[in-house]
Amino acid sequence: MFSGPAGRNLGLVFALLLLCIVGVITAGDRFVSFDNMMTILRLASVIGVVSVGMTFVITGGGIDLSVGAIVALSSVWASTLATQTLATDTHWIVMVTTALLVGAGCGLVNGALIAYGRLAAFIVTLAMMAGARGLAEIIAQKRTQVVTVSDFIDVIGGRVFGIPVLVIIFAVVAVAGWILLNRTTFGRRTLAVGGNPEAARLAGINVKRHTTLLYVIVGVACGLAAVMLLARTTAGTSTHGMLYELDAIAAVVIGGTLLSGGRGTIVGTVFGVLILTTLTNVFTLNNLDTSTQAVAKGVIIVVAVLLQQRVAARNGSPP
Repeated sequence: MFSGPAGRNLGLVFALLLLCIVGVITAGDRFVSFDNMMTILRLASVIGVVSVGMTFVITGGGIDLSVGAIVALSSVWASTLATQTLATDTHWIVMVTTALLVGAGCGLVNGALIAYGRLAAFIVTLAMMAGARGLAEIIAQKRTQVVTVSDFIDVIGGRVFGIPVLVIIFAVVAVAGWILLNRTTFGRRTLAVGGNPEAARLAGINVKRHTTLLYVIVGVACGLAAVMLLARTTAGTSTHGMLYELDAIAAVVIGGTLLSGGRGTIVGTVFGVLILTTLTNVFTLNNLDTSTQAVAKGVIIVVAVLLQQRVAARNGSPP
């Protein structure tokens, strides 16, 4: 029953409802309050945007360990004194554009080295993880850069009809990602490249160019996540995005996207993000330490991968 897309999503819904029941039992009104629900969604929104981008890369048969560092570099670059001064003199959109361009640039470097340089994605993105965070520390001089552009904070960090703009951005990105993956030629090519790159090449797909574009997409997602973090924390720092790569990969895997590529689901990724964020929230409300949270996340990831392998074996496809 759970082998198809609808069945997998049903299983994720069941897991999320189970976590909510645990939250109600252990934390009561504190968990079900409107403010707490908005807190969960706000926390899920930033890593959720990164996870949508990661879904494309993993579906295409790749991996990106540098997303957290790219978020940090984008946030620092967009909050420098020069950038904020220009934004004050013109428009706060300058900060958004800067973050998106930095993220896209990092993704382009990753994709070009992987696709055209024929280097392993693990090695390239590992190098970018170290290099981007190091560059962020150099630019920021290991200091926190306070965001002083009030219009930027008011708009991106504000609310529309009581709903945080950050949540709306996440919803828009998720819908756009679903359409791109499921209703366009680009999405079908992504599945083909991830499933069998050589067969995709013989079918006329420019695999190298497509792979590069996938890393640009996740880079842009990181830039947008940096913008959201700037609005939420009102600061740019080289410590932003710590362990985002692990959280994003975990959300994608829990959602049902195959680590080997060839199958991806944006809906599953959204549920994966919500499950991890809700789990963290329940633990926080019950004053459980971060070590226990880390152990729980690790167990969930292992179980998700084991279930993937079992379903893949039943369907006669590679895990």
